[in-house]
Amino acid sequence: MLLALDTATGAIGAAVLADDRILAEVTHLDSRRHGELLAPAIEQALAEAGASVKDLTGIVVGVGPGPFTGLRVGIVSALVLGRVRGVPVHGICSLDAIAEAARLDEVVDGPFLVATDARRKEVYWATYVVEQDRVRRTSAPGVDRAADLPDEVRRLPAVGRGPMLYDVLSRASQDAPVDVRPGLLGVVAHRALAAGQSVVQDLADGILLPPEPLYLRRPDAAEPGPPKVAS
Repeated sequence: MLLALDTATGAIGAAVLADDRILAEVTHLDSRRHGELLAPAIEQALAEAGASVKDLTGIVVGVGPGPFTGLRVGIVSALVLGRVRGVPVHGICSLDAIAEAARLDEVVDGPFLVATDARRKEVYWATYVVEQDRVRRTSAPGVDRAADLPDEVRRLPAVGRGPMLYDVLSRASQDAPVDVRPGLLGVVAHRALAAGQSVVQDLADGILLPPEPLYLRRPDAAEPGPPKVAS
């Protein structure tokens, strides 16, 4: 039984899965209250699934890319629960869950783009392709201004919140997914675990990642330099 968490976007959520079946899924949309909303979402998901923390055999957490504060909330919560229960904690690129939702919703067929809000007029993005009822990531995640993406990338049908924010991206469908569903994060992880995949350090090498934040850029805050000496 897996607990899946994601706080990489404005959707703060938790889901409980038995193998690849989503038993319960709770999501709140709020880009500023990750710390307040995640714990109640976990409790509610467990209750709706008729399970407790003692039933968990593993934890999956979205590692981004995403904002600094939001990612830390989800990853730290997953690591603490994993340590308390003595179960493994696996990281999954959060964009992979949006890509899986796009496949299941049948809004893409072939190559497509996943783009989420990175603020600063930028998007977190990666390209994917649907092949034989599976989604495969075809580029490592990046962060760029939407208008600065390569032409061949901007022309792809796009899912996620990015195409809702920037007209230079072509939204795949009005019904295209915009945020991460934690249940599908768990489905992606279960598929990789069932296939015997191991944790990799390089995103290009696989699906399962260490439970470490994928920031892609430096934080706004910086350590202050030495005090200036008045002349």
